[in-house]
Amino acid sequence: MAPNDSAETNGGTRGTAAGRRKAARYIVPVAVAGVAAATIGLVPALASSGDPDLPKISAQQLIEKIAASDTEQLSGTVKISTDLGIPSLGGLAESFAPGGTGGKGGAGADPQERMTELASGTHTLRVAADGPDKQRVSILDDTSEYSLIRNGDQVWAYDSKSDQAYHATGDRAGKDAGKKPGHPVPDGVPTTPKALAEQVLKAAGPTTSVTVDGTAQVAGRDAYKLVVKPKQSGSTIGSVVVAVDAQNGVPLKFTMLPSSGGKALVDAGFTKVDFARPAASSFTFTPPKGTEVTEADDAKAEHGAGKGLGDLIPGADAAQLGAGGKSAGNTKIIGEGWSTIAEITTPGGTGIPSKASDDVPAEAQQFLDALGDKVTGKFGSGTVFKTRLVNALMTDDGKVYVGAVTKDALVKAANSAS
Repeated sequence: MAPNDSAETNGGTRGTAAGRRKAARYIVPVAVAGVAAATIGLVPALASSGDPDLPKISAQQLIEKIAASDTEQLSGTVKISTDLGIPSLGGLAESFAPGGTGGKGGAGADPQERMTELASGTHTLRVAADGPDKQRVSILDDTSEYSLIRNGDQVWAYDSKSDQAYHATGDRAGKDAGKKPGHPVPDGVPTTPKALAEQVLKAAGPTTSVTVDGTAQVAGRDAYKLVVKPKQSGSTIGSVVVAVDAQNGVPLKFTMLPSSGGKALVDAGFTKVDFARPAASSFTFTPPKGTEVTEADDAKAEHGAGKGLGDLIPGADAAQLGAGGKSAGNTKIIGEGWSTIAEITTPGGTGIPSKASDDVPAEAQQFLDALGDKVTGKFGSGTVFKTRLVNALMTDDGKVYVGAVTKDALVKAANSAS
């Protein structure tokens, strides 16, 4: 077993269709929760057996090993379980999204819509990568498969259930389908363990404790366990455990545990992994005859320009806005590190409705009431929407306070801002 060793890093801190459309604007906290879920949802799950005896390594050395890893070729099978305490995001999209979902009885193939499904439940994925310009992620169901493929400047997504495809090319492939030109998935959704580990470690500064806590075996490979914990109170995140390949420094497993205890928020890891170059055919795709193909420009015209999913775990979009009250547009950031809270002013200052109306069908109001807890304070009154990871306070005057923090932390932030 590798001895415990601690270190601190110097990264940054961190009814009717018409009725449904009108009700959609009141689902901001739920949507934000789904957004945050999506930022942590795509990372391989653990297959563990035994604790290997490995040489001693410090937390700083292990972090450097991750950063120095130049492994760009891999393939494998992934299992991911996410329990954030939120309804199925696919169901929410179907109920509240303007215009409903795609044709042929499916939800369409647009990755901006489909990849958020990984934010809830248990899924099996097949992944492959060959450098920065060739990746493939397939979500496997019992009788169907959804695949997202990047090959150079071409991005294809295909849903075998609905026989629909999505296509983007050139600069549009990078802008619409991924966070960076070399990533085929929506902005803010890491699909490799290294991407997620780097995202978390980016926040590891004075507010974070980082230690090495033993070893593990993941998909038959020896690994060190890196444990990242917030030092601050008020966070819903208790710790993050990353299993790092002892040979090549590639993160193999990611587990996020809640501060309240119980089942992991995210438990994801490789069940099989191979670091040989995948077959070139893994990154080629030709739509089957009869497939309904949507081009990226057409999708944007129909649904509007997609926005990035953002990152409400420490170190991502909040860090770009700045900590300690700096703002961008209608968003202000309160606090820093794991206790960061985003204060959002909603357009028109519209708050949560207290009863059903012409704008809000009775079933939608029942849905909102079931999710929220009424709270009061110096700020006035509002409703807290709770999940196991992200909580959001929406005041009656139309402000939203949201973060991976407790209800009490949100009320305190709202009082301080009043």
